[in-house]
Order: sequence, then C-alpha cells, then structure tokens
Amino acid sequence: VQLQASGGGLVQAGGSLRLSCAASGRTSSRYAMGWFRQAPGKEREFVAAISWRGDNYYVAEPVTGRFTISRDKAKNTVYLQMDSLRPGDSAVYYCAADRSGSTYLSAYVRGYNYWGQGTEVTVSS
Repeated sequence: VQLQASGGGLVQAGGSLRLSCAASGRTSSRYAMGWFRQAPGKEREFVAAISWRGDNYYVAEPVTGRFTISRDKAKNTVYLQMDSLRPGDSAVYYCAADRSGSTYLSAYVRGYNYWGQGTEVTVSS
C-alpha cells in the first residue's frame, strides 16, 4: 500500500486548507485511515481517523470543531479539511492506514501499518 499526501502550504491564521491522501493497493479501500502531525522537536500526534466505510470518525480534541475528516471510497482518498487554522497547527501532516480491519479507530502511531511521506502546513500569525 502506498499513501500520497498533498495539499499542504502556507496560510494565514484563520485560513483553511484541505489535505488529501490518495491510497493505492488492492485492499487499501478496506483500511481505516488516520491523520497525524509532527511539529519540530515534538512527538507525532494524532489528529483524526475514519473507518474504511466512512461511517465512523474521531477527531482529536485540540482540533475538534475546526478540522473534519472524510473519505471518497470511489477515489480511495481521505481528506482533512482544516478551518480556522492557528499558528499552533503548523506541522508536517502524515496520513496513515490501519490494515487490521478493526472497527476501533486508533489514536496511536503504533495502530497504523502504512504511512505517507507527509505534507507541510505552515500557519502564519
């Protein structure tokens, strides 16, 4: 399975970005997907996750109400819509896939088997 993240960039505080993660592979459409982020000098942290059907999702508390996760099964792509961005949201954002088939949406790095290359988001004040 290969994951290709895109959509990052430079945006002013209060602005929006939409990240995309395109998955390729025979069974990747059956994987739960997650987004994580990592700022310089910090650990990678969970942002959001969505089930393979797209009917269940979980968003981390720091971004609740501002970020939305969704997926297009036909395109095998997961999106992270980021609104009301803050300088503290600046990080490299990674998408990840969980091949376990579990209905549980993991918020931990160890819960995912495949990772994309990351896309950088910079929010200026």
